[in-house]
Amino acid sequence: MTTRRAGTGAAAGVLTVALAAAGCTTSAGPGGGVPTVTSAPATTAAGDSHGWTKQRLKGAIGRRTGVTRTAKPTVLNGLVGAVFTRNADGDHFCTASVVDSAGLNLVVTAAHCVWDPKLGQRSDLVFVPGYRQGDTPSGVWPLLSVTVDDGWKDHADPDMDVAFAVVQAQNGRQVQQVLGANRLGVNRGYRLPVKVTGYPGSSDVPITCSNTTSEQSPTQLRIDCPDYTGGTSGSPWVTDFDPATRTGTVVGVIGGYQEGGDSPDTSYSSYFGDRVQALYDRATG
Repeated sequence: MTTRRAGTGAAAGVLTVALAAAGCTTSAGPGGGVPTVTSAPATTAAGDSHGWTKQRLKGAIGRRTGVTRTAKPTVLNGLVGAVFTRNADGDHFCTASVVDSAGLNLVVTAAHCVWDPKLGQRSDLVFVPGYRQGDTPSGVWPLLSVTVDDGWKDHADPDMDVAFAVVQAQNGRQVQQVLGANRLGVNRGYRLPVKVTGYPGSSDVPITCSNTTSEQSPTQLRIDCPDYTGGTSGSPWVTDFDPATRTGTVVGVIGGYQEGGDSPDTSYSSYFGDRVQALYDRATG
């Protein structure tokens, strides 16, 4: 298993090698109606290792690819930041974003960015929201604690490639007090218009793309947006933008299947269902 979505800096290299060795309530279910979410792996036909069936192949015909652009320094984009090792002077290798919490101190990212199943939690990471070309306009926020699902801890379960991290207060203020936060959305279904914003490891400015998600499997979402290369793991998938608050609802993060995808033009996310809600409850409890 390789970490295609993590960046190519020194920190990402450690994660890649180690992982290679390792081998807000439910109001509507997928597609609307009664909640019917499962976290079990998708059933596939014999010899169909990628979960493709005739029905899914037919549904993929005519799929629209989004347009990727440089992300402007807006309030919504300012909730997204690059993840560095120790400080903002090195290479950034993943992406995270602020999510609403009672403690006003929580970010969400991909589990493979912050927790290695063999080595445990990375203890030297910082979140730099709004990072651009070396500038840190909203500060540097160390990650204090990380919450991941036991399925990720035990065997890097791609259906739970999600992590919540508490960040350290700066100058007596929590990160959500400074920036605001997106809400967490669970059991929202598979087809949603979302905006995905993140930091490629090779760039010092974030990129963004809007498109409609689709079902990769009962436990995975996918989106077609070009140029989401290494470093974009953890990029939030935001829907329901509220012009009044200039925030939205996070319904996914790049990760999951193939740790986010083995092509820069198609990205994946673990489906945000009951298990992600339980993980959030643990992180905020």
